[in-house]
Amino acid sequence: MKILIIAAALALISAAWADSPRQPIELQGQWQQGAVLRGRVPPGSQLSLDGKPVMVAKGGEFVFGLDRDASQTAEVTLETPDGERFSRTYEVAPREYNIQRIEGVPQKTVTPSAEQQERSRKEAAKVWQARQERGATIDFTQDFKWPLIGPITGVYGSQRVYNGEPRRPHYGVDIAAATGTPVVAPAAGKVTLAEPDLFYSGGTLIIDHGHGLSSTFIHLSRVIVSVGQRVGQGELIAEVGASGRATGPHLDWRMNWLDRRVDPTTLVGPMPGPDDSGAP
Repeated sequence: MKILIIAAALALISAAWADSPRQPIELQGQWQQGAVLRGRVPPGSQLSLDGKPVMVAKGGEFVFGLDRDASQTAEVTLETPDGERFSRTYEVAPREYNIQRIEGVPQKTVTPSAEQQERSRKEAAKVWQARQERGATIDFTQDFKWPLIGPITGVYGSQRVYNGEPRRPHYGVDIAAATGTPVVAPAAGKVTLAEPDLFYSGGTLIIDHGHGLSSTFIHLSRVIVSVGQRVGQGELIAEVGASGRATGPHLDWRMNWLDRRVDPTTLVGPMPGPDDSGAP
């Protein structure tokens, strides 16, 4: 599916790029902390973000992300197949994040034992390895859909305080639903992790959408797909649960671009109502 060119994004193209008769880069997305941006460059081009190489598909499609605490500026550099080189520095809009205080979390979960910490370290290594997948598919060009329709109870970037103790920021979006509620794939991809019970995240599933962009679903009661399986957009992949470190049943949907934690809502937009067409 072709990536649509957003007029507002094109207005941000550098003077050098704007003067080029070939208009060498197209962008979709907003330059803000946590955002996912997609686009297209001439096939065979080399692209980098802040000096970090960005994978470019045969047709010129690419994707990259900005993390929660991204710097105020980002530099994109492009070298076309015929040797032309373009560079542009973009301003990255800051975001305000919510602080959430959650009481009643079991103390053994807030302060794990030495044995539990060792277990979580091993599991974290497994998750990290699954996120190293950089498939050449361009599933990321799809119009992403919500994996579940329901009330949003947790947002990206917020910091949670468990039983009065500050913890790491929350990097996903939480959707409240009853245990057993179906979860579908927001876009096509390949399953790189399917674990029924990790210490922190419980039932955990990771889908690679290509070029380092992946979706993670946690606290699941049931993982329906398996590692290596290819899933289509809208396909049933799991069921909501309250496994791992959770205070109640909900889906926690997270996204990564390589090692950067990005905000899924920058791809799907506002949560639709339960009666809206297109809801899973």
